[in-house]
Amino acid sequence: MFSLRSSAALATVLVTLIAPVSAREVTHAMGVTDVPDNPQRVVVLTNEGTEAILALGINPVGAAQSWDGNPWHAHLTDLLNGTTDLGTELAVDLEVLATLEPDLIIGTKVRQEKIYEQLSAIAPTVMSETIGGEWQDNLKFYAAALGKDAEAEAVLAAFDARTKAIRDALGDQVNEEISMVRFSPNRTRIYYKETFSGLILDQIGFKRPAAQDKNEFAEEVTKERIPDMAGDRIFYFSSDLKDAEPEANLADWLADPLWNNLEAVKAGKAQRVSEIIWNTGGGIYSAHLMLDDIEKIYGLDSTRK
Repeated sequence: MFSLRSSAALATVLVTLIAPVSAREVTHAMGVTDVPDNPQRVVVLTNEGTEAILALGINPVGAAQSWDGNPWHAHLTDLLNGTTDLGTELAVDLEVLATLEPDLIIGTKVRQEKIYEQLSAIAPTVMSETIGGEWQDNLKFYAAALGKDAEAEAVLAAFDARTKAIRDALGDQVNEEISMVRFSPNRTRIYYKETFSGLILDQIGFKRPAAQDKNEFAEEVTKERIPDMAGDRIFYFSSDLKDAEPEANLADWLADPLWNNLEAVKAGKAQRVSEIIWNTGGGIYSAHLMLDDIEKIYGLDSTRK
C-alpha cells in the first residue's frame, strides 16, 4: 500500500526536482522557508486565511473547511467552487492534501504546530503565530508569502476607509459602550477587546463598558456575572446552526432575571448577531459582513463599494 510517508517522501522529491529557480526566504512562526515567487497551487488551513487569500485574488486548491459550513460558510461557497475540503483546522487530512500537489501551504502554529514537519514534507509551509484578533496582520503576512503586498495594502486600506465612514455616520452613537457575549452550552464568555469583533468595534471607535475594557480575549462566566454584561448596547451570539442544545442554553440565559434587568435588554438594545460573522469566520469577508450588520442595526446607509 502506498503510505502517507511514502507519499510525503515522493512529494518532497518532486518539489525538489521541479522547484522554480526563483524563490524567496519567508520568516514565519515555525522558522524560515524557501517559498516560490509565484505559487500556483496554494493550500490554506485556517478559516481567516482562506478569506485573506481569496481577497488577494488567490483561489486555493485545498482549504480547511469552515467551522459551521458544509463545507464552506455561505458567503464563501461560490468563491470556493472547485476547492478541496481538507477537514477542519484541528484535523487536517494529510493524505488528501498530498494528492493536491501544492507548491505552498499556509497554516497557523496555534492549530497545526504538531503536523508542521509532515506538511513541510509535502510542500513549502509557512505559518502565522496565531489567529483571531491578529487577522489584519496575518493578511499582510500571507500577502508577503504570496508576493501580494500591494493587493493586501489596497484590501486593508479599503476596510479602514469603510470603518472611518461608519464612524462619521454614527455621530454621537459611536460613544455607546458596547458589550459582547457568547452563549454556549460548554461555556458562556464575555468577549473583551482582543477578539475579532472587539478589534473591529475599536477600529470604528465604539467604547466598551468598564468591566469589558480589557486588552484580553474573553472570560468564562456564570450567571452571577450577568451584571458584567451590561452596556449601552449588547451584541450576543450563539451557534448559527440553531441546534436544540445551544438554543435551549441560550433561552435559559435570556430568561434569567439578571439578564432581563439589564438596561440594554429593557430598552430593546440587546441584539443577537451571527456567530460566523462576528466570531468564527475571522477574516476580511466576515469583517465586511460585520460592518453590514452594524449599518443595518444603526440605520445607516451602506458604505459597501
